[in-house]
Amino acid sequence: MKPVSTLLVLFLLILSGCASSKMQIAARQSLPPADPGKSQVVFLRSSIVGSAIQSSVFDVTSGTPVFIGIVSHNTKVRYPTEPGLKTFMVVSEAADFMQAELAPGKTYYGIVTPRMGVWKYRFSLRPIKRDPAAEFSTTSEEFADWLAGTKLVEKTPEAEQWATENSVDVLDKYHQYWSKWQGKTETEKEQLTLRPEDGL
Repeated sequence: MKPVSTLLVLFLLILSGCASSKMQIAARQSLPPADPGKSQVVFLRSSIVGSAIQSSVFDVTSGTPVFIGIVSHNTKVRYPTEPGLKTFMVVSEAADFMQAELAPGKTYYGIVTPRMGVWKYRFSLRPIKRDPAAEFSTTSEEFADWLAGTKLVEKTPEAEQWATENSVDVLDKYHQYWSKWQGKTETEKEQLTLRPEDGL
C-alpha cells in the first residue's frame, strides 16, 4: 500500500472512531413495540465491508434534515415517529434515500449497505420488506441474524453536537442527491419504499 493510501486509511479510522463514540449502547437491548398510535423505524447495519466508515441517518420528510443517529458496523438505531409518508436519508461521502408509508402501531426496518465511492465507501439505504422476493426481506433467515447480531445504540449530547456542526454539509448533500433520487423511475422508487404492510 502506498504511504498516502495508508495515511488516508488511518485518517478515516480515526474519524470513524470519533463518530462512533458519540453513540452509546442502549441499556435495554430488546426492541420495544411502537407506542400506541405511533410508528417506529429501525435502521441497522451488519456488513463488514466498509466497517471503518460511519454512516449517519436523517429524517428529511420536511426538507430539513432531522438527525436520527450514527449507524456503524453491527449496530441499529430505533426511530419513533408519526405514521404517514416519510423520507429518510443516509449520509457518508454521498447521500441516498428511502421512503416509507408508515402505519400506526407497526415497526419497520431499513438496512444501510455499503458501496465503493470515490475516496471511501458510500452507503445505500434499503427497505426490508415482508415480500420474500424482495432484495431484503423480514421473512429471510438473514433478517433474524441481522437483529441478533446488531446492538441497539442511542444518541448522546456529543452526537447531537456532531450533527449540528455538520448540518451545512448534510443539507448540501440532501439538495445535491435528492434531485438525483427523484429522477428514478416509478418502479425503482417502489423498490426503495416501505409500504404499510411491510410493518411488523
